[in-house]
Amino acid sequence: MIRAVISDFGGVLTTPLAGSFQAYADRSGITLALMGETLEALRECDGTHPLHELECGRITEAAFTASLQHALSDATGRELAPIGLVELLEGLLPNEPMIALMAALRDEGYRMALLTNNVREWERRWRAMAPIDELFDVVVDSAFVGMRKPDPEIYELTMARLGVTADECLFIDDREDNCAGAVAVGMRAVRYRDAEQATAEIRAALARG
Repeated sequence: MIRAVISDFGGVLTTPLAGSFQAYADRSGITLALMGETLEALRECDGTHPLHELECGRITEAAFTASLQHALSDATGRELAPIGLVELLEGLLPNEPMIALMAALRDEGYRMALLTNNVREWERRWRAMAPIDELFDVVVDSAFVGMRKPDPEIYELTMARLGVTADECLFIDDREDNCAGAVAVGMRAVRYRDAEQATAEIRAALARG
């Protein structure tokens, strides 16, 4: 019997992240492919992925952006303007149908959790985009717990804070790897593609129990 619903934030309770990343790349005069290649090169050099370290709160946003700016300048052969990743939030809008669904599920008696890979310095701004504390009993932010999706430990932590077991959880995320991580620990999962599809699949999963 499903007793708890665990939702992602960016790309589920907001408009898609891809458009924000593309707009950011366009303003910076670089491609998303180059950004990805540069982050991978930094991972190979340092032994840790800088974005993952940022999302786990082990480095600051300032340290991350300085490292990325320097690496991108080297890759392009030109000095880039300072990078401010918080600008990514400016392109996001609340996904009102999904926020309304979360409110309805809470009213129906489900235990509710938000599980997000995020950046410590962004907390005030992203929380202002939706009534987070009214919707969710538990909020697990990767930047404050030192782990991130799809690491199994972060799903286990969320379940422990909710007081439920994996077979009692339905997980919703827009990334396939995060959904696979949830399934690997025993949860059921719905991958968000659009509000109509996700709502239908969530309601069907809850009806099956």
